[in-house]
Amino acid sequence: MRIPGPAGLSSTRFPSTPGRARRALLLALLLLAPVDAVADEVKVWATGAYSFSDELGGFRITGASGIGTKEDPLVITEELNSATPVTLTIRTTKPIETFGPAGEFANGIMYMRIDVLNNSGQAWIEFQFELQEILDQPSVFGDGLSFDQRNKTPDNIWSSNFADFDREFEPYDRLLFKNGKVDPLKTARFEFLMTDYTPRWTFYLVQDPRIPTG
Repeated sequence: MRIPGPAGLSSTRFPSTPGRARRALLLALLLLAPVDAVADEVKVWATGAYSFSDELGGFRITGASGIGTKEDPLVITEELNSATPVTLTIRTTKPIETFGPAGEFANGIMYMRIDVLNNSGQAWIEFQFELQEILDQPSVFGDGLSFDQRNKTPDNIWSSNFADFDREFEPYDRLLFKNGKVDPLKTARFEFLMTDYTPRWTFYLVQDPRIPTG
């Protein structure tokens, strides 16, 4: 990369200019490197009427597809490098219209499939999801955001690695998968329905892999 000098100055005026230029260039590259690294690590994936981001750190999104219907769910593939909670940032990218056509509008009905690679080096014995309308604040009953809380007998919650699940709606919106295991370097699949009858432009999905204690 060529960096032109200030107009009107000759490079022959100062014998030490090449060395100074090299040091200045090296400093500039060092200052720019962290910015470029962050830009490479954080990627926003858009699909359907939403975008998905790993900007809050701790994991990496590797793919996204679908529109959010039962036949064509929103599929997010991820890699988790630790057994600590991470937060997926979800934003609407198209107009909001409750019950509008999926893919054309953010309609508040999101059939999800999340495929998670366990790259933490530890086995997971449970896996919990939590919805938050405001980051780090519980999603209360009245905000309209939940794991399909109106359906008392859901048939759309499933995991490849866990036999059972529990839902909790107050004071949190949580979905816990249990009675199973995800070994290191193995991928677990989770399927569920998220509903938001008062859709917001941005909300969050916390993912919490659990490891044995004691």
